[in-house]
Amino acid sequence: MYETPYHTENLSQYSFLVTGGAGFIGSNIVEYLLKYGAGKVRVLDNFSTGSHANIEAFKANPAFELLEGDIRDLEICRKALEGIDYLSHQAALGSVPRSINDPITSNEVNVSGFLNMLVSARDAGIKRMVYAASSSTYGDHPGLPKVENEIGNPLSPYAVTKYVNELYASVFSKTYDFHTIGLRYFNVFGPRQNPKGPYAAAIPLFIESALNGEAPFINGDGETSRDFTFVENAVQANIKAMLSSVITKHDVVNIAFGERTTLNQLWNKINEIAGVSIPAEYREERKGDVRHSLADIGKANRVLGYKPLFSVLDGLDLAFNWYKANSATNFINR
Repeated sequence: MYETPYHTENLSQYSFLVTGGAGFIGSNIVEYLLKYGAGKVRVLDNFSTGSHANIEAFKANPAFELLEGDIRDLEICRKALEGIDYLSHQAALGSVPRSINDPITSNEVNVSGFLNMLVSARDAGIKRMVYAASSSTYGDHPGLPKVENEIGNPLSPYAVTKYVNELYASVFSKTYDFHTIGLRYFNVFGPRQNPKGPYAAAIPLFIESALNGEAPFINGDGETSRDFTFVENAVQANIKAMLSSVITKHDVVNIAFGERTTLNQLWNKINEIAGVSIPAEYREERKGDVRHSLADIGKANRVLGYKPLFSVLDGLDLAFNWYKANSATNFINR
């Protein structure tokens, strides 16, 4: 992956902090930055959901630094930003069901931790902070495709936390002239996404089921649809957002492929890739889930020059091959 660079700048003159850099999306951003010769790439992670396995290959690179710590600690956030030019803030507690089961911890990490990073980045005077926003912010708004300025009411504590991030970032832009950009991710998937644990996402679970010759569970009737987004598309958005010279206020943009896939279609495609034919098992819908999701990515194209290069099918092929080669060893002893 990352055969085509998403930047024209000489990255060797810049230093980067990726919070949650041992996690799924964060470690893919780190991989890109190191591949293209960034001067310094520092990771801040507490390994609550991230994995040492995700960053093991980077540790021999002299440009790589690891700071183990928690974004709920303001002093750690300040320390992490010393000497940093650009910040990609990916650290968060994901998962709607997790937030329903434990709203307090989700709020502490996603809201208080976000505010710690926002204050620290402002005070450090970094060139740009980009943060992981979420399509969950659209809540119960029925419109499709989703456009950035039309949102509804949140349907989960997780969605509340991600919307609060946007509100804080907007206030910091107006009050302190500290301008960040939020990337509203739509169901990102790909290499290094953990299929283990109670809050694993659909695609890694489906791929693991196919590899094991087992039937996956599908919540509801399988006609729930999502705009599944291969992780390299999200990496492109982060690189372009961090290095953008045209952002003069806080903004949020959708990061997706712009195509809707149902869970039934998804499982059928994975069956085809794996060369199996296994019927899924259905169970009741999950609380807090949005029925349908589809992004309008026109604004991301206008603001960032974002053009997703990997379709869902492209991404599934790459992800399947990665899990086939790695899942037996990469997700143990995390």
